[in-house]
Amino acid sequence: MKNEIDQIKAGGEKVVFTNGCFDILHPGHTRYLFSARELGDYLIVAVNSDWSVKAIKGEERPVMPQEERAEVLAALSCVDGVVIFDEDNPLQMIKYLMPDILVKGGDYTPETVVGRDVVEQAGGQVVIVPLLDNASTTEIIDRIRN
Repeated sequence: MKNEIDQIKAGGEKVVFTNGCFDILHPGHTRYLFSARELGDYLIVAVNSDWSVKAIKGEERPVMPQEERAEVLAALSCVDGVVIFDEDNPLQMIKYLMPDILVKGGDYTPETVVGRDVVEQAGGQVVIVPLLDNASTTEIIDRIRN
């Protein structure tokens, strides 16, 4: 994927990067991803590995294995590439791919976005996309269980 990203950037196109667990894909995710894609020419989504999701969300997560989460994301027309990362956060993936635009949801501020300093030092930017109200994987899982 690195070679492809380098070629895209060499052609003057903007590479957008975002990341998340994407455990159960819902309208909040799809709207967020379509908004992220509108910011550039190529959207890469980094998906937390199963281990990483467990560390963040607890032992009962993820609901869907990493390969299935990646497959569903890759099927979206707004997503151009999907990678799985196995660290606590996507910093190493951000450093490796060096996107032009780093996107996170409205539950973040620019100061709390992992990789912000790396992307901005390279001349890129961080964009915060508003979240859809009442769209949460945790809430969906709770509704199903109850």
